[in-house]
Amino acid sequence: MPQKVVGISDICVSRDPGMDIVTFSLGSCIGVTAYDPEAKIGGMIHYMLPLSKTSPEKAKAKPAMFADTGIPELLKQMFAMGAVKNRLIVKVVGGSQLMDKNKIFNIGERNYLVLRKLLWKNNILIAAEDVGGSMARTVRLNLDTGKVTVKSVKGLNEL
Repeated sequence: MPQKVVGISDICVSRDPGMDIVTFSLGSCIGVTAYDPEAKIGGMIHYMLPLSKTSPEKAKAKPAMFADTGIPELLKQMFAMGAVKNRLIVKVVGGSQLMDKNKIFNIGERNYLVLRKLLWKNNILIAAEDVGGSMARTVRLNLDTGKVTVKSVKGLNEL
């Protein structure tokens, strides 16, 4: 099956039922998938930092680098294609502590907390998640079925 790879600080939104959207090696970064099962529109973001105030110029050039600018952009693109907010199935992957075993910076945890707050404020619930810990993950969204799979050292699991 053809796939579109979402890189770091990138977003992909599509309604192509013959395609998977995938992002690799989520460490402290977060991968968010959103899927409207009725419209068959899916999207994914791979963001690396929680708040854009740390670098407004980078956020302007690359909104998907940050949770607070990237998540609204993902939703905006999905709604522009015809997705409806109350039908979205949102799944979250990543937010681990790979390089920060002593939790000095807590980037993974902060990425996750900002995401939860942002979604909560917009009345969007997380349907499933695989977050935290100390392992890298790959996430894949099938645009025909909305199925989300996560590959890690634990194996391949469906969310």
